Amino acid sequence: MSFYETLLVALSMAMDAFAVCLIAGATNQANGPRPVFRLSFHFALFQFLMPVFGWLLGRTVEPVIRDYDHWVAFGLLALVGARMIYGALRGEDVGPVNPSRGWTLVALSVGVSIDALAVGLGLGVLNISVWYPAFIIGLVTGLLSLVGLRLGRRLGGRLGKPVEIIGGIVLIAIGIRILLSHLL
Repeated sequence: MSFYETLLVALSMAMDAFAVCLIAGATNQANGPRPVFRLSFHFALFQFLMPVFGWLLGRTVEPVIRDYDHWVAFGLLALVGARMIYGALRGEDVGPVNPSRGWTLVALSVGVSIDALAVGLGLGVLNISVWYPAFIIGLVTGLLSLVGLRLGRRLGGRLGKPVEIIGGIVLIAIGIRILLSHLL
């Protein structure tokens, strides 16, 4: 794979993480240097690791994973999105919805990087080394996550409380897009 092909793959893989970070920044849920670092680092780490795992699994396990990976991504993103919408409509917090901590961070990290697993499987089938593309995917995801958080913070002050509802809808839409791309 050339650098430009790898960069295009990395950009496409990073868009889900960018969208989640845009929402987290706009809703002021990842405020401060530590949450920003945790969110961008974990998204980058998972985007790096998932192609490596996919590559290692190879063709023998691919049919089993292919049958349910999109359902896992959809379920995780829909759950977090529904939780955000519910909290916004009720006008109260539904527990700590900090996307940079705990199971919410893990669910979002897996949800936005499940497609990278398929990329790794594809690289394995094509007998292409995974290390360089995985590094570029992780790096681009980390950088775009930081940009999304910063841009979201600027937009959030202007848009107000409805951003949480929009954010929840966007997360569910990302899950639906992943689901439909695998089913159709």
